[in-house]
Amino acid sequence: MTMLNLYSTLTRREEPFAPARDNTVRFYACGPTVYARAHIGNFRTFVCLDVLRRTLKYVCGHQLRQVVNYTDVDDKTIAGAQQAAVGLREYTDPWIEVFRADAKLLGMETPEATPRATDEENLRAMGGVILALERNGHTYRRDGSIYFRIASFPEYGRLARLDPEGMQEGASVDVDEYSKDNPRDFVLWKGARPGEPSWDVGTGPGRPGWHIECSGMALRLLGDPPIDIHAGGIDLVFPHHENEIAQSEGATKRTFARFWVHVEHLFVEGEKMSKSLGNVYTLAEIAARGHRPSALRYLLLSSHYRKQLNFTWTGMDQAEEAIRRIVDFLARLEDVGRVQPETRPHPPSDVGRVPPETRPHPPSDVGRVPPETQSHRPADPPSRIADIVSHARQTFRSALESDLNTAAALAAVFDLVRDVNAAIDARQLSPSDAATVRQAIEDFDRVLGVVSLRQAEDAQPPIPADEIERLIQERQAARQRRDFAAADAVRQQLADLGVLLEDNPGGTRWKKK
Repeated sequence: MTMLNLYSTLTRREEPFAPARDNTVRFYACGPTVYARAHIGNFRTFVCLDVLRRTLKYVCGHQLRQVVNYTDVDDKTIAGAQQAAVGLREYTDPWIEVFRADAKLLGMETPEATPRATDEENLRAMGGVILALERNGHTYRRDGSIYFRIASFPEYGRLARLDPEGMQEGASVDVDEYSKDNPRDFVLWKGARPGEPSWDVGTGPGRPGWHIECSGMALRLLGDPPIDIHAGGIDLVFPHHENEIAQSEGATKRTFARFWVHVEHLFVEGEKMSKSLGNVYTLAEIAARGHRPSALRYLLLSSHYRKQLNFTWTGMDQAEEAIRRIVDFLARLEDVGRVQPETRPHPPSDVGRVPPETRPHPPSDVGRVPPETQSHRPADPPSRIADIVSHARQTFRSALESDLNTAAALAAVFDLVRDVNAAIDARQLSPSDAATVRQAIEDFDRVLGVVSLRQAEDAQPPIPADEIERLIQERQAARQRRDFAAADAVRQQLADLGVLLEDNPGGTRWKKK
């Protein structure tokens, strides 16, 4: 079984990762606050964590129990609902649906649990944590609200590397987000206020503060601490995750999470995203500029998750070209496979599909020659292609094992594409070699999730597929009667509709622009 080396923000070093119990990774990731549409900076975090999930599952062979929450009650959601003059759920429901749709467009796997903070069972779990903190001497009450006293928790500040001398003992803050330079006692439960939603879960009427929400949901849905991984964007280290540690460990008297994983910021054209600069882009705005979600997913994975990434429109063009190169390469492999169809191996029927969530997840074949390409007859002399594929698998796996180095993993894919393209050009690739290479690309993409996403996009053409095929036949008839002007007119007609034609020895194929 592959051992992943994962960097933990808490220890500031890479450490070998394995689940604490059985073979199941208990993984909590802070989800979106649903007061607006998530932007591409948010999705950098979610896409990188999706690849972490896939690596744990398909490369390392672990089972997953992942929780990604929806923060549907906090200062921002309440303010949004009040401004829209609707109830809290009526306001947040559409934003949750938009997030789910965008996540699907970006090819993200669905976590095992996606709780809402305002679900009754979650509110009661938060109340249980707060009452445990009271029993353990970590809280005080003021004007109907309950606060966590950071002076009662000597370990406070370990995650963010805060200076204990700078902490303001006794000063409290009611807002959910506050200055990163001013650690203060934070609110666990906000006393009821006119016009705000209110619940009573044994703590008095009111509503939860932002930080207690994640502790309550993580401990309820993932069981006794420590959980294996807690993750989110780098901006959550303080105060959110620091406060989660304090309140969770103060309540349970046990370590809350073993690994803390944080994804770095996304900049846009070298600047921090800001509404005032007009550079806070959503997936819909990316699509309006003519780019597909698969290209954005590729771009978000093109740099190591712990390095700041600069989004540019030129970078999006390059991402489109990179994916096109892989898809065109797969088409060349198909052409090779058609040369001698009787010798072409039959891959398993589920090649390229994500296994059902309920299916056990053995370690994938990434890094090994898949058994279905091996024969029980006397072995042929090892081919140069087999060596190339084996090297690519080992390089890809090593990159992921090294703290999820997706940039190096992508480089391994393109090295494979380059070397095999050269073999095709030299007519040195057999149909069985092509099947071996294709299987490797499919295994790599189970983790990266880019090619399958592009193929799904291509399967939804801008006009009906049967209409495309009719026009291709019309063009072919024009070419046969040497009416090349009519043939070119059909090609241009399809191009104007967003469909490109490519002629090759096996016939004509089409793809979306």
